[in-house]
Amino acid sequence: MKIDRIETFILRVPLGTEAFLSSQAVFPERNSFLLRITTSDGIVGWGEGGQYGPPNPVASCVNEVLAPLILGQDFVEPPQLWERLYAFSRDFGQKGTYIEALSAIDIAMWDIWGQVLGQPIHALLGGAFRDRVHAYATGFYYRKDARNHQDRLDVLAAEAKRHLDNGFDTMKMKVGLLSVEEDAERVAVIREAIGPKIGLLADSNHAYSTSTAIRMGRELEKYGVGWFEEPVVPEDRAGYRRVRDALSIPVAGGECEFTRYGFRDLFLGECVDIVQPDLCACGGLSEWLKIQTLASTFGVLTIPHVWGSGIALATALQALAVIPPTPHTYNPIPIQNEPVVEYDRQPNALRDDLLAEPIKFEEGHLVVPTGPGLGVTVNEEMLAKYRSEP
Repeated sequence: MKIDRIETFILRVPLGTEAFLSSQAVFPERNSFLLRITTSDGIVGWGEGGQYGPPNPVASCVNEVLAPLILGQDFVEPPQLWERLYAFSRDFGQKGTYIEALSAIDIAMWDIWGQVLGQPIHALLGGAFRDRVHAYATGFYYRKDARNHQDRLDVLAAEAKRHLDNGFDTMKMKVGLLSVEEDAERVAVIREAIGPKIGLLADSNHAYSTSTAIRMGRELEKYGVGWFEEPVVPEDRAGYRRVRDALSIPVAGGECEFTRYGFRDLFLGECVDIVQPDLCACGGLSEWLKIQTLASTFGVLTIPHVWGSGIALATALQALAVIPPTPHTYNPIPIQNEPVVEYDRQPNALRDDLLAEPIKFEEGHLVVPTGPGLGVTVNEEMLAKYRSEP
């Protein structure tokens, strides 16, 4: 069986009036880079790569550099191919775009491998601890009128109620675009709306200096926030350590880190309590296995970051299925020692419409696909509808 064809897809969905902001940027559209590998036996594997920047450079890395290396070659197991491609690109691609491109190829190869063996990826990764994953609702983004602070406060409680009505018992909000004092007001409004027993998480998207992150973290402590995500820029490992040492709430991070080598340094620096590799960026499933092993040796719970299309979500669920409780307990508790899955509640047609059978959300959980490979099928009509480039 040979690798017969590699096709790349850049998908875009404008958001119009539904555009939203984090502390770093406005999101006027949903976009994804997808990759389809077809074998000489007609087996099709899907992958996704790159979550943080324009998809075009990732497509170029695949089309111009990596795809020519493997087209027409015999199919080999994904971890072996990963090592070959990383060795080729190591001198110029240890982080960033090349690793995102390699992630997409790797995920597609695992999808094919599972179909060849007739097994879901989670079986090939070692076997599932769970068949569904506790989901948390990511929301409470800023809008373009974010600086009209009082107007935005008035709608936070309504959004919280909507998430409760939809079956979520854990939610994540954004902080960092406004002052510490203004964002503390937002935290207070949401906590009042959801009550003391509903989980609340906070993500600043690395908005703060170390001292400001500590100030914000102490505000979050007052409201029982379950973790403080990306408090400082990803390069500032010393800052991560200072924030973690100063606060009682868990510090989470790692979505902007790449490969086992980057995560090794994150763990050695004692930077995080919860690590969040993005499988579509960190190196795919092959590299995630190594990152997860490293995390377990440091006693760090792995909760993958999820952002992108239905392919990204399916990939994350396959990985989340096999993460053991960390540390082990007879009664695993979400976030405390049981992984959870991010389920962004902003409009995302690339996640909700792209798959022929959407991933099931039931009683606050996302169901892990059990079909061979990723266990999902792409709706070709939706693929064509959202494709922006040939």
